[in-house]
Amino acid sequence: MKFIPRIVIALAALAAGTGAFAQDKVVMGVSIPAATHGWAGGVVYWANRTKAELEKAHPGLQVIVKTAGSASEQANQVQDLQTVNKINTLVILPFESAPLTQPVAQVKAKGVYVTVVDRGLTDTSAQNAYVAGDNPGFGKVAAEYMAKAMGGKGNVVILRGIPTVIDNQRVDAFNAVMKTHPDIKVLDAKHGNWNRDDAFKVMQDYLTRFKQIDAVWASDDDMAVGVQKAIEQAKRSDVKLVIGGAGSKDYIKKVMDGDKIVSADVTYSPSMIADAMKMTAEARVKGAAMPATTIIPSVLITKDNAAKYYVPDSPF
Repeated sequence: MKFIPRIVIALAALAAGTGAFAQDKVVMGVSIPAATHGWAGGVVYWANRTKAELEKAHPGLQVIVKTAGSASEQANQVQDLQTVNKINTLVILPFESAPLTQPVAQVKAKGVYVTVVDRGLTDTSAQNAYVAGDNPGFGKVAAEYMAKAMGGKGNVVILRGIPTVIDNQRVDAFNAVMKTHPDIKVLDAKHGNWNRDDAFKVMQDYLTRFKQIDAVWASDDDMAVGVQKAIEQAKRSDVKLVIGGAGSKDYIKKVMDGDKIVSADVTYSPSMIADAMKMTAEARVKGAAMPATTIIPSVLITKDNAAKYYVPDSPF
């Protein structure tokens, strides 16, 4: 993988807080959620793969990868990384935004350089740098495609992810597009937590309460699995469109194969953790400047370009 291959937008010349300086010994902690769903499994895969690549490329660099199954577990791990492992650099993809903000701020206050990935903290002063996909774009691209596919009219339900800054950004952008289509009605929006089983239950509730649903924004490919299962079990034929997100190989294949209700997807690759780790390692080892904010764009996947994004050997 080439260094930062997909990163195209860099905002600000330097990360706020700790200045760039070369480290004689970089000990980098990488704190990420456990593989509780497909996208997170991809994050774990890319983090461990990149750990090996970075330690081979930089003999003086030590990378410690920790996974957590909850926000509280991750908060404790962050503290342990600083006190026990003596890290001077942290790359973290927070399990949730609010519960991790103070623990990360405390570590940063002790001199640890912090790069936050994907799920932003509620206080940006707790980080030196931020690397993420284009979350407003993620919602906007999906909404624009959905509105066009629906002919500007009909009923939509939304499945939200885990309560985080990025989920708010996605949903706000989606709703902003829908407000420009007065004949499209958003019936409800509930959290499916980026989880197949939770999404299945939410969709069951929607199908029970609403007699006409034309389209579903699942906002995640794992949640889309649960959504489709619920639709099939209920034997409902009114739902004509389901859009997930993140570009899993299974859903890209559905788009390629012409699935009857999955005609598009939106990219949001878990390999962004690899980009963040490489950027941070390079900056710390060489003393180079790192952008304060780096955004990786969200791209609409349709049958016309799906083959470009299909990687059958990927874990996600």
